[in-house]
Amino acid sequence: MSIGSLYVALEDFIERSSLKEIPPIYNTPAGQTESALRKFLSFDDGYLLFLGPRRIPPVATASSNSVNSVTILTSVGYQQLQVEQYQDAIKSLKPDIAIGLADVLDRQPGVKRREKMVDRTHAWTQSAVDILFKPADISNRLGETSFFAPILPLEKEQQTVYLRDLEEEMTDVVSGFAVWDPTTIDLIPQALWHLPRLSIGESNTPQDVLRGVSLGLDLSAIQFIGTASDAGLALDFSFPKGTPQDNDNKSSPYPLAVDMLLPAHSTDTSPLVSGCQCYTCKTYHKAYLRHLLNAKEMLAWTLLQIHNHAIMDRFFTDIRASIERGTFEGDVKTFESTYMSEFPEPSGQGPRMRGYQFKTGPGEKRNPKVFGRLDGVAERLLESQSSVVTPDAEAEELEARGFAEKMQ
Repeated sequence: MSIGSLYVALEDFIERSSLKEIPPIYNTPAGQTESALRKFLSFDDGYLLFLGPRRIPPVATASSNSVNSVTILTSVGYQQLQVEQYQDAIKSLKPDIAIGLADVLDRQPGVKRREKMVDRTHAWTQSAVDILFKPADISNRLGETSFFAPILPLEKEQQTVYLRDLEEEMTDVVSGFAVWDPTTIDLIPQALWHLPRLSIGESNTPQDVLRGVSLGLDLSAIQFIGTASDAGLALDFSFPKGTPQDNDNKSSPYPLAVDMLLPAHSTDTSPLVSGCQCYTCKTYHKAYLRHLLNAKEMLAWTLLQIHNHAIMDRFFTDIRASIERGTFEGDVKTFESTYMSEFPEPSGQGPRMRGYQFKTGPGEKRNPKVFGRLDGVAERLLESQSSVVTPDAEAEELEARGFAEKMQ
């Protein structure tokens, strides 16, 4: 059975032009036991809502985290999200699952920095547990939200004290774990081994997802679905193997996706993927989707996203069936030998990139230049107008332009 869920990054909703303004998400009316986050997003109770501080993957920030805050990127620039602010957000929004704050860097930390990462994460986790789930006044206890403690992407020896406290002092509060590196799952204390584990690190291919599952992951926040949709790629794989439609050479691996911008699809009225039962494939065809992509219609990426989510739903359904059969390890090898290890290189530009979709700093511009594209139009218009004969033109001018011949 599939579990519908949504990961929500708090930094997407707390932009403020001044300190006096309250973000709209905090003004959502909700009852004592209702989730303000759910009402704000208009999601029904059938979906699990995860709340975390940053997007997945997060954009690298110009400044590092501090002792009492993490640096976030909102629509109005970088800000410091205080530990108390995040705890208040959890208490106010009441998500189904809250991800604990962690001091995680976008680069390899040094020895001293690793110590700070552990100390800060330990302190922030303990504070969240004490204030939200073990307050002195039991009436202030947050009972509708589960708490996922972070496991840092560091060696076990560096997190020994933190992991011991998770096992000895927070067992009755921690409901699961958020991990950045699947190889750190082995660090989870034995007494808490039965709890679910969520991957919020980067998963760039379905092979990465399978690797995480084999290491013990239960849930994954997968960003390549949106990346593929933006690139105009329709996912085309099944587990352990399928019959992809665009590769007749059985000796070479199949591509993981179909580039819908290729000219070959301009007159193809077949579904995006043969046999797919998603709304997009049952209602539209390749030629129409390619037309939408070329016209840069928002509907194009919406339809691709619907299809790509359907492919991933089927992918996880097949994974669960494989585990139940006891053939998962062999099926993973079959999948890896059947499909390419990377997605095909997109041939189109895709929609305009948003600021949170690429890292800051120098480098190649991700969006084409939009200002100045009409600079030459005005000059050509003036030239064309200058060649048009007007009624007040003299006879010499008419003759010079070849419009008429002057009579003597």
